[in-house]
Amino acid sequence: MIGYTRSVADSDPAAPLLAVSGLRVAIGGAAAPVRPVAGIDLSLRAGETFALLGESGCGKSMTALAIARLLPDGGRIEGGSLRLAGEDLLAFSEARMRTVRGGRIGMVFQEPGTSLNPVMTVYTQIAEVLARHRGLRGAAARAEARRLLEAVGIPDAERRLDDYPFQFSGGMKQRVMIAMALAGEPELLIADEPTTALDVTIQAQVLDLLARLQRERGMALLLITHDLGVVARMADRVGVMYAGELIETGERAAFFASPLHPYSRKLFAALPDGAQRGRPLDALAGSVPALDAAFAGCRFASRCPQVFERCRHEAPDWRQRGGQAVRCHLYDDAENLPAAAGGAAAALAAPRTHSDAPLLEVQGLQVHFPVRKGLLRRTVGQVRAVDGVGLALRAGRTLALVGESGCGKTTVGKAVLQLIAASGGTVRFDGREVAGQDAAALRPLRRAVQMVFQDPFASLNPRMTIGEIIEEGMVALGVGGNAGERARRVDALLERIGLSAAMRHRYPHEFSGGQRQRIAIARALAVEPRVIVCDEPTSALDVSVQAQLLNLMRELQHELGLAYLFITHNLAVVEYLAHDVAVMYLGRIVEQGPAERVLAAPAHPYTRMLMAAVPRIETPQAVGGAPPPAGELPSPLAPPAGCHFHPRCPKADERCRREYPPATALAGGHEVRCHWPEIH
Repeated sequence: MIGYTRSVADSDPAAPLLAVSGLRVAIGGAAAPVRPVAGIDLSLRAGETFALLGESGCGKSMTALAIARLLPDGGRIEGGSLRLAGEDLLAFSEARMRTVRGGRIGMVFQEPGTSLNPVMTVYTQIAEVLARHRGLRGAAARAEARRLLEAVGIPDAERRLDDYPFQFSGGMKQRVMIAMALAGEPELLIADEPTTALDVTIQAQVLDLLARLQRERGMALLLITHDLGVVARMADRVGVMYAGELIETGERAAFFASPLHPYSRKLFAALPDGAQRGRPLDALAGSVPALDAAFAGCRFASRCPQVFERCRHEAPDWRQRGGQAVRCHLYDDAENLPAAAGGAAAALAAPRTHSDAPLLEVQGLQVHFPVRKGLLRRTVGQVRAVDGVGLALRAGRTLALVGESGCGKTTVGKAVLQLIAASGGTVRFDGREVAGQDAAALRPLRRAVQMVFQDPFASLNPRMTIGEIIEEGMVALGVGGNAGERARRVDALLERIGLSAAMRHRYPHEFSGGQRQRIAIARALAVEPRVIVCDEPTSALDVSVQAQLLNLMRELQHELGLAYLFITHNLAVVEYLAHDVAVMYLGRIVEQGPAERVLAAPAHPYTRMLMAAVPRIETPQAVGGAPPPAGELPSPLAPPAGCHFHPRCPKADERCRREYPPATALAGGHEVRCHWPEIH
């Protein structure tokens, strides 16, 4: 265990370590400032986890930056107080705050890839913190840096100190960030979306690590997230934030048993799961309002299903309900919250029938990347990114390709589209071979199979309007007739995805993340495809925007008969959306079949590991329960002999280490590659 310096607050366990009162933040000039934080009150005791929950744009991250006094240029604290162990942080000079940041207050940012310096070794970056906040240098600093890496579960820590960030996986980079945050022995750790872009197994490891280190060190943890499953696993208390204000607070158990605010209830209703399959999600309409205008009444009024006239003109006060507090007019006079109006829409009518013949069929697909070294660039090895994958996708159905980051899912999607060359195997679309064809022969495929990428901001040209972006594919592939007909189609597509045709002249930066993902879908639809490859399209979206996007995808599939190859690590989305599932591990499919069979009765140990790693709101008592998934995904450059999963498998024996398992057919089209499958 790493040493821990007790804080002033430890002398009185009831005293809050962090006390925030009336915190107000403004960004921009006095004429039209944006106010992302508009009077926040919260407190946090030593050893406690407070989860700040809400959609993107609600002000969660700006609250964290204000606490650490790290506001962006043009940002300022307009009012309120910040006290750490009784000391007024707003009275500290900037020089004194530099001793607090990284020391008494540690921060773990959302994206470790952009938070770590790419040209400095891990040791150099940790050593900066140790020298600044603990006066450690030389051999003492290196020994402490090694202990920190060991504490966060990085193997071979002494050697890895001299590695650069690009030599670590996403989960490992996040652990390095945690080690840096702990180097100053903080009393308070602020974790801003620490697991948003991580797959379920790495997420489980990081959350378990944070919980263990918090117990050992007695730290307070301010956890910022939009993931209700993470809140259920980690939090002691919860605060729900909307448009710069806290609107509900309470103990975790009470909050999950009965969320009070209509906004909180809508967040729960928007969660996808198997029980919602076949029905649209109860998505929250609209988006968080702009924070550069004055608000006369409740900030949620424009989106609330239970709004009445008073809500539009008078801001609600706090009301206490047992161990919870809520800011809502519904509780001014009523004993109980009225039932929510409306609800999810009825299930869609049965879609038209389609042929049982596969629309897209992949057999024995291989994608190997050569590793070259030396002056003559001789090939010394092969990265087996995809190593014999077989898939079949039918019209009007969704095939989910799931697995950890690095297992080869995205490479399969790109190889299907012939964006990268396959090393072997066949890819047939509508019965015709497309692998290895020239550009002219691939033109029908380019129109029929489109892709929606994970990061819409990176995949949309920032110098083109969204109208030009959507029309570009039509021009390139000769779709849509003349310019006038194409313009009318662009307008119709924008209306279809929930945007206005008047927005066609705007640029990508003028839209939210969820809107940009909708634009990416409209671009794919513009050329009338039959298959859309979706590469993690919801991974960075909060729950309400995710629900809107999933509803749109279902409607489009029903109306147009689209087939989706849905690449994801979000198993809750798979349970809701997918008809079929293929589980991928280290370049190979280890289990596949109908979604209801694979997810209800997983036969492969790896599939069961993925399912067990998902944080679920139904089991908030599981904090620190089941052990996190063992180990890291091995390198595809040197996959283990025998079954690739055997180094991480609790059932592995000598046969598993020696022989790769053949395919075993189970009932109902379910297939697994395991020597010891769990057959139900």
